[in-house]
Amino acid sequence: MPLQNRVLPTGDIIATPHRGMFTGNRGIIHDPATKTLLRKRWSSPAWIICLCEFRGWRRPVMARRSWTELFFLDEATAFAAGHRPCFFCRRADANRFRAAWDKGNGTSKVSAKAMDTQLHLERLDHGRKRLHPLRGPLAELPDGAMVQQGEESFLIRQGRPLLWSLAGYAGAGHELASPMLLTPPSTVRALGAGYQPALHPTALD
Repeated sequence: MPLQNRVLPTGDIIATPHRGMFTGNRGIIHDPATKTLLRKRWSSPAWIICLCEFRGWRRPVMARRSWTELFFLDEATAFAAGHRPCFFCRRADANRFRAAWDKGNGTSKVSAKAMDTQLHLERLDHGRKRLHPLRGPLAELPDGAMVQQGEESFLIRQGRPLLWSLAGYAGAGHELASPMLLTPPSTVRALGAGYQPALHPTALD
């Protein structure tokens, strides 16, 4: 029976056998006795994206009173949900993200705490996922940004929308009439300033 620990681009957390390329967390949001989620969906404003493998360490998933292991299809999915790279297991990526954040958002050596504060404002609306209006043509969004139309999520890759699924992306024939931006605007500006997210292989076909 799969655990409820797979994060959708909307930030919702579901149970599925799929895992994905990255893990991460939002603090402690599970009961280790039952390995089930609590009612809350975050306990810290630091929503991070971590490596699934680091220094050979192994963690039994949801087995102890520690951070709750969540999983993402790829980095773009985690960004859409409102996460950012971890400064511990992904220090080089996190520093590249911070440099792009500074360039795109007009800050200087922004702290992780300041990024978390800004992202928390942009990812939630009264506890639910915040959607943002597009400020320009869809094709001008940077690679790695994600949008929502109806119940479907789409990755932008080379100006084209790719339909997101638990298993990857599909690319042909998607016409979006009135999509809303899923990825927090500050992260979109970091993507536009040069940060290249790790994408699932199906986005690169």
